[in-house]
Amino acid sequence: MKSTTFRSAVGAVLTAALSAVVLPASAASAAEGPAAAGTVDTATAQSFGRLADAVLTQRTAALLDTKESVRRAAPLAEKNVRLSAGQTRAEDTALSTLRSRKARLAALGEAYTSADTRVAVDRVRVQAGHATVQATETTTLAYKKIRGDEPATTGFQAHHRLSFAATADGKWQLTGLTSTDDGPLAVNEPAKAPVAARTTALPDATPAAISVPSRPQTKPAGSYNYAAMATYAEKYWQNYNPAYRKFNEAGGDCTNFVSQALKAGGWANKSGDAEDYRSWWYDTSYQSTSWVGTNEWSWFTLDSKRATNLANVYYMGVGDVMQMDFDKDGSKDHTMVVTYRSSSGVPYLTYHSVNTYRKSVASIIASYPTSAYYAYRV
Repeated sequence: MKSTTFRSAVGAVLTAALSAVVLPASAASAAEGPAAAGTVDTATAQSFGRLADAVLTQRTAALLDTKESVRRAAPLAEKNVRLSAGQTRAEDTALSTLRSRKARLAALGEAYTSADTRVAVDRVRVQAGHATVQATETTTLAYKKIRGDEPATTGFQAHHRLSFAATADGKWQLTGLTSTDDGPLAVNEPAKAPVAARTTALPDATPAAISVPSRPQTKPAGSYNYAAMATYAEKYWQNYNPAYRKFNEAGGDCTNFVSQALKAGGWANKSGDAEDYRSWWYDTSYQSTSWVGTNEWSWFTLDSKRATNLANVYYMGVGDVMQMDFDKDGSKDHTMVVTYRSSSGVPYLTYHSVNTYRKSVASIIASYPTSAYYAYRV
């Protein structure tokens, strides 16, 4: 494996592992140019990685509580790779969106003092003058000590697809950058365009308020081991437990991950037909839909009285669960578990897809101010 080290705009060292790069079969084919040869050399693949690094690092830097300007010209253009005019406009819009998110975070009492973004190039594929780059971003941000009880960091791992087009002079332009993950946006990912609302006949759970309450609520002692739930989630948020199947390619792994954490904290299987939401179980060959399905988990949980709805997301404590309906269409889209709660009453959530560690509820609300939120007292 060939590895190249980059320096980011926020001072982080980034490594792109070029283990699956498509290289030219011969010097003659390489001389034909990328459009004709259908290949790129190692130097070009490394340039793809550096450009991905520069773009994602710049997005992260837009969220930092610093007055330093973000370097743009040098890292976003090299001799053979650069942003297209359309992508340059898209990134300008993205940075504006992220600065607005930074302001919303500040209003909610949250800021970041530094960041470490690392980008690994997983694969490069070239066909007919177009290159598709699969890359993994791992970012850690340090919380600013505003109240003094924040955890040290929050982190996430996100996957991206970058599209490049070859130009007539044999160079490459970045024409698109999209996330390939399900679940809530990474904090440095610009908001997607809103989706038109749809109707549903299953208004099962009660939405929770997202404003900071005047009086924090303390979670009472329960019958489950909440610390074990948090410990499990924080152990496997990035490195998945091999004892369980993954569902990233089958609608997302978020509810499967939360079910595992709840199981670790004392939730017992409830037998029954796999398609019946009133059952909840996992075995070596299959699992109930309520184990992996976001809506089915909610229906099971409320029907079995293993959890109740909370009136405000800030009432959640360690081991409690939050779900989101991104576009308020009545169907829940994502499930997360609280693994840390500050002494001032801010819950921090850990989840899969995007794999994320201790993300504050404030930062989620700042990214999705119009979504519906559901908080469950486990």
